[in-house]
Amino acid sequence: MSAQNLGGKAAIVTGAAAGIGRAIAEALSAAGAAVAIADLKGADEAAAALRASGRKAVGIAADVGKEEDCARLVSEAAQALGRVDILVNNAGIAMPRPFLELPLAEFERVMRVNVTGALLCAQHAARRMIAQGGGGRIVNIASISGQRAGIARTAYGTSKAALIQLTRQMALELAPHAITANAIAPGPVETDMVRTAHTPAQREAYGRLVPLGRYGTPEEIAAAALYLVSDAAAYVTGHVLDVDGGFMASGLVTRE
Repeated sequence: MSAQNLGGKAAIVTGAAAGIGRAIAEALSAAGAAVAIADLKGADEAAAALRASGRKAVGIAADVGKEEDCARLVSEAAQALGRVDILVNNAGIAMPRPFLELPLAEFERVMRVNVTGALLCAQHAARRMIAQGGGGRIVNIASISGQRAGIARTAYGTSKAALIQLTRQMALELAPHAITANAIAPGPVETDMVRTAHTPAQREAYGRLVPLGRYGTPEEIAAAALYLVSDAAAYVTGHVLDVDGGFMASGLVTRE
């Protein structure tokens, strides 16, 4: 099976109604996978758009911050698609607050969605993969914020750092079942949410600090996910793939 051929595979992508998640769902679908799109809102519409192109897709409304929704999501996806071969844990939230002003409830909510939700979805999906045989692929969407601190990113950055370590734990314990687990750490990416949330000062700073001098696109993150779920990455597990225009590798950046 080539890197671009996922025919016969079934994938779940969380947080996939828009942005990076939607781009990933579209890329996997274009490669031949049947896709379950999960999100709080808009999942049915996103799935309908794929079906209109002649592809197999189902939308499932789910809040991965709720344990029962994670179990239901995987169960409904398996029932609708026949199996589960791929899970992309993309759903995530951010509640920017200065460290000294961060309420415990907000910290716990971010951890619940970004870390616990990924844990639960992966547990349920991996059990399906093991039961059906043939191995599987898990991709967790982390962030450069999980590797470097940022102002007002105590909750978000901590959750993404935890997700990176969770990925390594998955990789170790699921390897005997031929299930790989990897993380993607995007840098700044042009999504509707980012265009609203990033201030001109933040955009200027990223323009200076990212060696490629620009924001990434959702499609560039999706390309990385497509690689990691393909047979071309069968021997890649426990890895964090920075898709960040060189941000994590850089030191002093000048524009002379």
